[in-house]
Amino acid sequence: MTILQLKYVIAIANSRSLREAASRLFVSQPALSSSIRELEEEIGIALFERTNKGISLTEPGKEFLAYAKEAVSQYELIEDRYLDRDKDKMHFSVSMQHYVFAVHAFIHVLSESDPQKYVFSVHETRTDEVLTNVRDRKSEVGVIAFSSSNEKILKKLFREFQLEFTPLTTKETFVYVWKDHPLAKKKELSLSDLKDYPCVSFDQSSENDFYLTEEALGNYDYDKLIKTNDRATSAEIMAALNGYAIGTGVMIDSLTLKEGFVTVKLKEEDPLTIGYIVRSNHTLSEIGRRYVEELLKYKS
Repeated sequence: MTILQLKYVIAIANSRSLREAASRLFVSQPALSSSIRELEEEIGIALFERTNKGISLTEPGKEFLAYAKEAVSQYELIEDRYLDRDKDKMHFSVSMQHYVFAVHAFIHVLSESDPQKYVFSVHETRTDEVLTNVRDRKSEVGVIAFSSSNEKILKKLFREFQLEFTPLTTKETFVYVWKDHPLAKKKELSLSDLKDYPCVSFDQSSENDFYLTEEALGNYDYDKLIKTNDRATSAEIMAALNGYAIGTGVMIDSLTLKEGFVTVKLKEEDPLTIGYIVRSNHTLSEIGRRYVEELLKYKS
């Protein structure tokens, strides 16, 4: 078993076919198939099920994939820190759900510290990756939120992943709509008011997406739902189709004005608790400490 084979497994799992995975990896399809067969023979389990419709993970394969991702992540950290040409540079990484204030905090810290050499990373990603990135040390800090619908499962994952959650603020529920939306000038809206318009939601692309949603009212059964995984795409859809999104009202004025969106209070309450996570008993780096201090300015 090699790191390369583990990377192959991850690439195939993220592709629709072996051909697509081979193209992404810049290897031939026969070579990729041969490498996976050798791995399956070595570990004694079938990782993928091959059909006329494509390739998919078996149940044992799904479990193996989780370990493969962790192993590759750890290897890349070692490679980055000790073998990479950037080993003499300051390193810091943060993973976050879609919160602009967390990006502004990062910008402020970088502007204030201004080290001579550094490699900093900002991963704006899905909830499950925020959790695993911090757990696996890919990121030192994670910014995350939960509502009443997924509070129990998130707190359970914090314990299982040995993560410490520090709450920053709890925000009421708002609706984001384009400035020209027919309901944009309302002072308050209910979900019944919005039933004829599509809700635009961030796609977690996870088997646990129901439990790991980063939005309020994650268990609500919307009649019209459009899932995206890109902020710009969401904005385009909302503006063109009179769609709406559920949020916290903390978009920051400059972004709201720039993109032409307005926030309207939602009658249905499902407050979001926003905070940050770090590994339990972890001593923050200097940059990590400064970043957390900046986040704490939003504590209320």
